[in-house]
Amino acid sequence: MLPPDLCIRPAMPADLPRLRALFLHARRKTFDWQPAAHFQLGDFDEQTLGEQILLAESAGQCLGFISVWTPDRFIHHLYIDTDHARRGLGRALLGALPGWPTTHYQLKCLTRNQRALAFYAACGFIEVGAGQAEDGDYRLLRSSG
Repeated sequence: MLPPDLCIRPAMPADLPRLRALFLHARRKTFDWQPAAHFQLGDFDEQTLGEQILLAESAGQCLGFISVWTPDRFIHHLYIDTDHARRGLGRALLGALPGWPTTHYQLKCLTRNQRALAFYAACGFIEVGAGQAEDGDYRLLRSSG
């Protein structure tokens, strides 16, 4: 259940420490097949450079975020604080994207991340391709619009 005071807004520079911490913690929990040392606090800045970032917060707490490379409408990251997972925050962040749900967005999801694949399928994403990256096999997904 979504918090009644949920706010989804563009991230600001003051949000960076909270976003970095969430990104590090969530990736270490999600990608448990990789060594925790593979993920670093500074990864957030490098991996979201130039992207539109929307932050979900409640009572001043960062609950999750979505980052999009807007020229290609490519969702690069969608992470929810693990203490607040499975409460509708991911859907709310998707719903806050410009033009959602009629605008098509794409993303890559690692094949090993079965929970994320199930989430995106439930949100109407369809598989339009597949490939292999440094982190493993992935599925290319597109929102159905």
